[in-house]
Amino acid sequence: MRKPKIVILGAGYGGMMTATKLQKTSAYQDAEITLVNKHNYHYQTTWLHEPAAGTLHHDRTRMRIDSVIDTNKIKFIKDGVAEIKPDEKKVILEGGELDYDYLVIGLGSEPETFGIPGVQEHAFSIRSVNSVRLIREHIEYMFASYNNEEVKNEGYLTFIVAGAGFTGIEFVGELSERVPELCKEYDIDRDKVKIYSVEAAPTALPGFDEELVNYAVNLLESRGVEFLISTPIKEVTKDGVILADGEEIKSSTVVWTTGVRGNSVIEKSGFEAMRGRVKVDKDLRAPGYEDIFIIGDCALVINDEINRPYPPTAQIAMQQAKTCANNLKQLLAGKDNLETFTPDIKGTVASLGGKEAVGLVGSKKLYGQSASMMKKVIDNRYLFLLGGMPLLLKKGKFNMF
Repeated sequence: MRKPKIVILGAGYGGMMTATKLQKTSAYQDAEITLVNKHNYHYQTTWLHEPAAGTLHHDRTRMRIDSVIDTNKIKFIKDGVAEIKPDEKKVILEGGELDYDYLVIGLGSEPETFGIPGVQEHAFSIRSVNSVRLIREHIEYMFASYNNEEVKNEGYLTFIVAGAGFTGIEFVGELSERVPELCKEYDIDRDKVKIYSVEAAPTALPGFDEELVNYAVNLLESRGVEFLISTPIKEVTKDGVILADGEEIKSSTVVWTTGVRGNSVIEKSGFEAMRGRVKVDKDLRAPGYEDIFIIGDCALVINDEINRPYPPTAQIAMQQAKTCANNLKQLLAGKDNLETFTPDIKGTVASLGGKEAVGLVGSKKLYGQSASMMKKVIDNRYLFLLGGMPLLLKKGKFNMF
């Protein structure tokens, strides 16, 4: 008798956790499970702001998939996903195609440009290991170049971070910690370096606790960060940005962190979506498809209390993976009483560089070093859940103090 085929697309937080949970059960004996990812490694998306600023080596953020997944139990294919044909139960890869009985889509996100001209051509984005390596090298090149020119280009030392949400604030925090080190290395006066955090919304960290936001902004301002709040960007050019009021800020480095959308493969494959995200059923299946689960950044889950979508976070993706894996096991057993997914938000912590962070865990507000410690605990917990003590000891963050 032919075993059912389960195909998992994407080795992000959702895809990796789904695969590891399936391999820890008898599911791999009951089905042929295949994981597809365009790289042979999984990386910590929530750590990428650190290697982007140069405060952490990029290799610390990634791990080979075959060091976590038992490829005797789950087949791994390194390939990109071009299109999904749900009515044919096929996945078209860049180098072939796969049939499936059950499909898990965890393809992650893409930067959201909101149609603003010049973003794709002239801005950097924090989206992958390769993209953050490029940002770090570019920043170092700007410092190295500044003193080598007779006519000083102040744009070399002006850094614009578009978006003051979590990614933007965390990157600004790391960059503000790194700049004094770079100034010392390249013999540049710190006062010549300008860091702008530009946000269209009326506050930094939109939706976050006001006291925590004020702490974060005051701390970063003390490190020389200038906040431009309620300030939309009209255009990104090769020379910097043009704001909505027409003001131009000259800069050779614009880092775009204004948000993400679901993977473009979703819309290309005919799923009804909003910004690349599918409003999934309560059991995480795509509406109209009993054989397709969508998790992570491609899934839209509504918070009924406020009638707004939950933000696409690693925390939610990991929880979705647990529900998805359990529901796949039910289907393999011939049962149709699937679990309903209900997010359990345990807390949110934003790092601010160095030993500083702000966070809300339960109802408790955390500031400074205690928040920074909690951030590392959260990061280490994920590593333990994914690969147990060996992975935690290899990749964990233990510099708590």
